[in-house]
Amino acid sequence: MFRTTRFKTLVAILLFGGGLLSVWALWIEPDRLTVKEYTLAIPDWPERPDRLKIAALSDLHIGSPHMKLDKLRRIVARVNEAKPDLVVLLGDFVIRGIAGGSFIEPELTAEELKGLQARYGAVAVLGNHDNWYDGPRVRRALEQCGIRVLENESLAIHHGNQDLWLAGLADVWTRRPNLEEALRQVPVKDPVIVLTHNPDVFPALPARVKLTFAGHTHGGQVSLPLIGRPIVPSQYGQRYAIGHIVENGRHLFVTPGLGSSIIPVRLRVPPEISIVTVRQTSDLRDQTNKRSEV
Repeated sequence: MFRTTRFKTLVAILLFGGGLLSVWALWIEPDRLTVKEYTLAIPDWPERPDRLKIAALSDLHIGSPHMKLDKLRRIVARVNEAKPDLVVLLGDFVIRGIAGGSFIEPELTAEELKGLQARYGAVAVLGNHDNWYDGPRVRRALEQCGIRVLENESLAIHHGNQDLWLAGLADVWTRRPNLEEALRQVPVKDPVIVLTHNPDVFPALPARVKLTFAGHTHGGQVSLPLIGRPIVPSQYGQRYAIGHIVENGRHLFVTPGLGSSIIPVRLRVPPEISIVTVRQTSDLRDQTNKRSEV
């Protein structure tokens, strides 16, 4: 009798805990909005001025559960409070086939993003969901609201005493990224930041690319203790799932994004506005970050 009671109690605790975990992962965490600040130290970064503050937003998936236009307004307001020099938008503005989602036209999303404020403006690349829907329409909507969209193209911004180039690549799943074409007009000695939706292009990038920004992975949406991130949409698994990665002296930053895809679940990977301050140093240990919730 005692053993039966203990067993029933254990089952009840497990069921209750599983219920709480489901509520958190399906309703509470996906509805959060965190702002995480990073400082990346990049050797040979321009010294005057040596700092560039970049707000990185990706995978908005407007229309997915917990990601409607009212939340996008909050995101825009929070980005503006951070006073970035540059905003990079890393693709997947629309949704396609997500449980509980309702499609929102890209023109409405672009109209909200029009409110972003930064010294060098907002620059975007498109993602696989944008191209699966209607890439030209998404691009047109953004550009009509003053947001430059790059696809195998480069754009120069005059930062400090020299030009800094932003090279945007086409999405690797739905288009053909062409770095050679994107860098065609870029002087060899000028610093380059690559913008890409999918981080899988990173291993092929040359040393002249100082820093690469990507999204797409959503940080796996779920991160489990000991196990890690069971599902990451990348041929490299968890290697480029999230955060700051340094390989062979080349730097990659992958933001976990803000919306959700396929299943509206997040666990230990909250929606994030990434505020990345890039600075010059020869010490790779000089990397810091902090997070706040709004």
